[in-house]
Amino acid sequence: MKKLLLTAALSLLALPASAETYGVLMKTLANPFWGAMELGVREGAEAAGVEYYLQAVESDQAAEPQLNVCNTMLERQPDAMITAAINSTILLPCLKRANDMGIPVVDLDGNLDHKIAMEAGVDIAFSIGSDNVAAGAQGAEWLVSQLGADAAGPVLVIEGLSGNVTGQKRATGFAEKLAELAPGLEVVASLPGDWDRGKAANITNDILTAHPDLVAVFAANDGMALGSIETVYAAGLQDQVVVIGVDGNSDAVKSIKAGRLNASVAQLPYLVGKQAVEMVAKMKMGEEPAGDWIYVPTMVLTKEVLDAGTEPMLEYVK
Repeated sequence: MKKLLLTAALSLLALPASAETYGVLMKTLANPFWGAMELGVREGAEAAGVEYYLQAVESDQAAEPQLNVCNTMLERQPDAMITAAINSTILLPCLKRANDMGIPVVDLDGNLDHKIAMEAGVDIAFSIGSDNVAAGAQGAEWLVSQLGADAAGPVLVIEGLSGNVTGQKRATGFAEKLAELAPGLEVVASLPGDWDRGKAANITNDILTAHPDLVAVFAANDGMALGSIETVYAAGLQDQVVVIGVDGNSDAVKSIKAGRLNASVAQLPYLVGKQAVEMVAKMKMGEEPAGDWIYVPTMVLTKEVLDAGTEPMLEYVK
């Protein structure tokens, strides 16, 4: 069995003993996306005057270990559980226990399906994150803006982990908007890359072998996009194949600035983490959430946008 790696962080503020404490369960801090969200959680907790403890598992595929961590976190009886589930179902037994204990549950980054959760007896106070369908659509809009509505050729979509609603929505949003805007750009394969850089690189290699005239790759996260772009460069096709990721994480930003990765739809995870904690604090003081789903804006990062540095939302790109 793989050794379970837990990463914990406590707010450093000297808060009174009566301060509320939130449990924050993420996927893996090895991914810069979740690292940026952890920074947002930390600064949100400081702004709201609450404490928190944060744990994460070794990878964003470690579903069973994440359930075990969730159950362990409940033993500390937090005042709220803020979770980023690896898939739509794995944490439901734990979150049902949380509800039964009177602990509100918040869904980070839209990883829980509200209908499935409701059927399992889990009440989600609110979900906060990007509109993942819209983020995928933004990727398609940017691609068409570069290639033109009359462009034609094969396109590869690399999905996230099979069964994860976030990756599914991003892939669906991209494919549907692409078909609407540029019918000649045909999605010839839509395959799960499991959020894995190496697997995405291999998928890209396989599709390039079958479709040497490939014109674009849309990957449902930046890690997979970075794997894909390495394959494209190894094949010497960087001037032919446009690669787009999603997240806007620090590694993607470096690659875009270096002129390698073409674009990333930035999800602004820092803002998601910060606002999640602040909204929970307000909710605990009696303020109702703005809705079941709270969306944080997204933006397309390109070398031009980053070099100009004038876009106001860049301050949230961590």
